[in-house]
Amino acid sequence: MGFQMYSRFEENVALAVDFLWASVSSSSSIASSWASRNDGTVVIPNAANHTENEKTFDNKEEKNGGPQRVLSATFADLPAPELEWEQMPSSPVPRLDGYAIQIKNLLYVFSGYQTLDYVHSHVDVYNFTNNSWGGRFDTPKDMANSHLGMASDGRYIYIVSGQKGPQCRGPIAHTFVLDTETKKWESLPPLPAPRYAPATQLWRDRLHVMGGSKENRHTPGVEHWSLAVKNGKVLEKHWRNEIPIPRGGPHRACVVVDDRLFAIGGQEGDFMAKPGSPIFKCSRRHEVVYGDVYMLDDGMKWKVLSPMPKPNSHIESSWVILNNSIIIMGGTTEKHPVTKRMILVGEMFQFHLGSLKWSVIGKLPYRVKTTLAGFWDGYIYFTSGQRDRGPDNPQPRKVVGEMWRTKLRL
Repeated sequence: MGFQMYSRFEENVALAVDFLWASVSSSSSIASSWASRNDGTVVIPNAANHTENEKTFDNKEEKNGGPQRVLSATFADLPAPELEWEQMPSSPVPRLDGYAIQIKNLLYVFSGYQTLDYVHSHVDVYNFTNNSWGGRFDTPKDMANSHLGMASDGRYIYIVSGQKGPQCRGPIAHTFVLDTETKKWESLPPLPAPRYAPATQLWRDRLHVMGGSKENRHTPGVEHWSLAVKNGKVLEKHWRNEIPIPRGGPHRACVVVDDRLFAIGGQEGDFMAKPGSPIFKCSRRHEVVYGDVYMLDDGMKWKVLSPMPKPNSHIESSWVILNNSIIIMGGTTEKHPVTKRMILVGEMFQFHLGSLKWSVIGKLPYRVKTTLAGFWDGYIYFTSGQRDRGPDNPQPRKVVGEMWRTKLRL
């Protein structure tokens, strides 16, 4: 989950609640943190190689003319190359824990939180050809608003389960399919059980759904179900049991490429509704973020692959496939070992499909979770999510709708 909320008292408490209201967050300018240009691009200098034992912040500019990212008593950013980012038109609304699917030159951006008390029930569409937003349309009234599972065959988008409503409400089992050409919705058979942020993909003519959190939002699910589908229609009435995923939980990337299904990163545990709360106010629970990578192929047995360079969660829509590799942008890693505060990720990771190994290929304009990614005409894009408090503070703060792109050369 995304928001952090701190009172003055809780700021000094190690187990402060990890929520923040976007509506009371102040904006943090990128230009005030990194060197900017008149053409709208931002150059992000390499991060200094600091250690967890450093006790002071250092925002002094280096000889290269730009300030460096420095973390105090926390997990340092990983060294990565400089990238030049260009800011594009922002999304019509800020959103967190939404989802996005790219079909040709269009990025369909679904629902999500705006604040902890307000969730979206519509789709915004970004056109990569003319770099503009337009074509907004509503989602079905019974569809979840956040923590969705989603997959597409290039025309039809399948939407599975997720959380309906704001705060810490539980998941629902409803599933839908959207015809992106007609903008019509149809219902599909519900999941055997509700799931929250399940890993979802189309693979071998079946819609696969696995992991996620169970009805209480916290307990990891390892169940794996599939349903035969074709051209937006179901070919059977019931979901089929498949081999369970080795490690359950929500907020992982799920990618199909070269007839292989990959499940990447994620976490175990999440916020739960406070007992007896009539509006499902959130209560903190222990979470474990991991960088595990699993793969299914012809053997239909899960294989354990090289883990990510750091534990990473909230990346379910933060990936693109490019040059025989999977690129993942941002996320959230393990909490600070002392303060227990959430730490955001600002790196871009590349998973090489030939060697099945990882590398760190660059930095985002800021650390950010639940990015919604796309690729078009040599540029990699991301929009939305919850960003950090500045270059020297990796804790979550403002929910944003900004769109950025960079020319990616691998």
